[in-house]
Amino acid sequence: MPEFVDTAVKDIDARLRELQDEVSRLEAARTALTGGRRRGRPRGSAARATRASTARRTTARTRVRSTRRGGNTRAVQALELVRKQPGVTIPELAKAMKIQPNYLYRVLPRLASEGQVKRDGQGWHPTS
Repeated sequence: MPEFVDTAVKDIDARLRELQDEVSRLEAARTALTGGRRRGRPRGSAARATRASTARRTTARTRVRSTRRGGNTRAVQALELVRKQPGVTIPELAKAMKIQPNYLYRVLPRLASEGQVKRDGQGWHPTS
């Protein structure tokens, strides 16, 4: 049995060497084609982030979010359109607002949970 294991390990090592050679050839070909430009992280670089750098990134992201518009601008715009056109559908709203409808599929249910609009079939209506 130990002979089988030794043979299997040697076969695996030989195959790994072949694959490493092929990786080297492919990387050289890619470099020749792209002029040395690489995309992404260099091979072998650490992918781990320290807690401090993660905290800095989180803080920076929070700052970016807080400097954006006042918030709910699309929700306010959608609510105004629903008041003007009771029974309007999400695709119609999206077309009028010149945005993709996927955003409105989040906004309108939130407005409904706040009691500002209600859904009747596919259409949305303002609450009294």
